[in-house]
Formats: sequence, C-alpha cells, structure tokens
Amino acid sequence: MIAKKMVGMVENSSAIRAMFEEGQRMAAEFGAENVYDFSLGNPNVAPPDKVKDSIMEIICEESPVQIHGYMNNSGYDEVRRLIAGHLNELFGTKFSANNLVMTVGAAGGLNVILKTLLDPGDEVVVFSPYFGEYRSYTSNFDGVLVEITPNLVDFQPNLTEFRQKLTPKTKAVIINTPNNPTGVVYSEETICAMAEILEQKQKEFGTSIYLISDEPYRELVYDGVKVPYLTKYYRNTIIGYSYSKSLSLPGERIGYLVIPDEADDSDMIIRGANVANRILGFVNAPSLFQKVVSRCLDSHTDVSYYDRNRELIYNALREYGFECVKPQGAFYLFIKSPVPDEKSFCAKAKEYHLLIVPGSSFGCPGYVRLAYCVSYETVENSLPKFKELADFYRCSK
Repeated sequence: MIAKKMVGMVENSSAIRAMFEEGQRMAAEFGAENVYDFSLGNPNVAPPDKVKDSIMEIICEESPVQIHGYMNNSGYDEVRRLIAGHLNELFGTKFSANNLVMTVGAAGGLNVILKTLLDPGDEVVVFSPYFGEYRSYTSNFDGVLVEITPNLVDFQPNLTEFRQKLTPKTKAVIINTPNNPTGVVYSEETICAMAEILEQKQKEFGTSIYLISDEPYRELVYDGVKVPYLTKYYRNTIIGYSYSKSLSLPGERIGYLVIPDEADDSDMIIRGANVANRILGFVNAPSLFQKVVSRCLDSHTDVSYYDRNRELIYNALREYGFECVKPQGAFYLFIKSPVPDEKSFCAKAKEYHLLIVPGSSFGCPGYVRLAYCVSYETVENSLPKFKELADFYRCSK
C-alpha cells in the first residue's frame, strides 16, 4: 500500500496533465488536426537559434568530463557569476554568484526553497487563482497552504483579505506574475502595498516572512507592460526563475533561485538551499544546460508569436460572448464559465474537441484556463468550434 498522503495526491492528480493525456488519446482517435488542445502550457515556439549554436559550441570546445560532471550543488561558479551580472545590468541589483542557486527548473527551485524554510505547520500564503502545484509543493514539507480569495474584477491580489490572513505562523508568500492562469501582471502599486503589509506584519509578529516570486513568464509580456523586480521593493524576497518559457526549454528543467544578501538569515538560507538541492535528489541542475543558458542571457523566444495568438483568441471569444480579462503576459486566457459548474463546461467543450482546464485546479472555480501557446492555425481552426460552444450556451451578445 502506498503512503496515505500519496493516495490523496494520486486521487487529486493534476487536471492539466489529465486533460493533456486525454488530448493525446483524442488525437489518435479523431486525428490531431481535429482536436484543439489548449490544456498545457507547452511552448510551441522553437528555442532561439543561439540555444542550438551554444550546445554545439560547448560540445566541441569542452571535454566530456567537464560538460557532464558534478559541480558545486549550487551550480557552476562561472554560470552563476554571469547570470548575477546580467540581472544587475537589467535591474540595478548587486547580486554575486553566491546569491544564486541553479535549480531543476522553477518547480525544483520552489521545492528547494520551501524545504529550506518550512517547519511542519508553517503557513504558505497564495493568491487565487494560482498554479495548482503550489498545494503539493507546500504539502511536501508539511506546510499549510492559505488561500486568498480571488479578486474577480481585475485579478490583482486581494490585499484586504491578505492582511487579515497573515499570522505568526506565516513563513512564506508565493506570487506569480505574469500570472498563470490569468496572464495578469501585478502592478507596481500592488507590489508596494503588499510589501508595506508584509513589513508591518513582520514587526507585529517579530518574525520573518519571505516573499517567493515565481517568475517563469517574466519576459512574456505585451503592450509595453513592465514587470516589477521584487527584490527592489521588499528585502525578504526570494526569486525563483525558469528558462522553460523565455527560451522554450520546458523539458530541459533549468532555472535558478536568487537569495539576496539583504534577506533575513540569507547566509543560512543560501547554505540550506545548497544542501536541499542535494538531499531532495536533484544534486545539481543539469550541467550542460547550465552552460547553455549562460551563453543565451540576451536571447528570448519570439513573444510576437504568442501576441498574435492572444489577439486572435481574445477578440474572437469576446465577440462570441465569453467574459475574460485580456492577458498582459504569459500565454493563458482565463475565461468565466457560462455556467456555475465549470467542470461541466469543460466536459461540454470536449464534445466539440476543445480541451480546456477547470479553474478549480487553480483555486478559482467558475472559470476555465485556455493555453494559447499553440500554433496559429490551431487557434484559427478552433474558432468555429468555440462559436458553436458559445451558441450552445447562448453566450452571444
């Protein structure tokens, strides 16, 4: 018999992955061209050419032992130095290699930092809607997830409830901006107000509350929107970053943590994260791709590809009568279900070969998420089906 805790996780396994697997089954049955899978945030844009060129250069220039061997658990010193310098140039920060820990993607980084910070019963606050795996990551280390009710007007964080739900047991707050699933970017005004609340509560409780910023979508923004760099607003900020989206490398599992010197107990946190990387079984981030990303710091995926999809799908669905906030970043559209039970709406959409994910997976029932990081042709060809679905629910204006 597997662990009781694991039984619950199996029974409540990711609806996103389940829908993705259903899409593969339907593609085999009906033909891939007749199934419109918007379930998984799997980039459809190829990595920049610099990625391939860097792989070839590294393989030709360095010895296999050097490329594929172990290194410091925090990652190659030179890689961390280069990334720190790049961040300093972009954001006016003063990081050194010592402030970075290379991780197995953002997911690995979040597990590393939560392993480092949490004692059993410590609380981790999240703002609904949020990436559903935060529940499991917190549970992994016997933490308690505290959800803040969504602000359904513009999906900026509900700071009134946030203030009320912080307690002496609050150890961390996770934010994700640009946000998955809404595509909303948290404004500088929101970040400043959040930082002020956290400073007040730290003084009131006599504790340290760490703001963990999960940033895989930082570069995927539209219309000139700027994403605030949080270490400049709140000293107890820890950044978790991934190259999965910015370089279209989700399967390579490469990212990093930034733990600033200004954070409380930063030296112990850095040392703890280094050890957590090893004892969680990661040992270190993938060696080859540490070197690859260090050569691609000025490279990014083609955001205009996603922007084209965004404009097409958003404008069409609004025309059909669906309600949604226009995303400012990432590649997701968060749509209000035309019926209270959004899971039944997802089931009905599947009858039209449209695969979307229920908002309850993100702590926000009554909504559904659509990932438009697919081919433009997929978006275009799906529109008649969305129109039929809208007509079924009489959504048309």
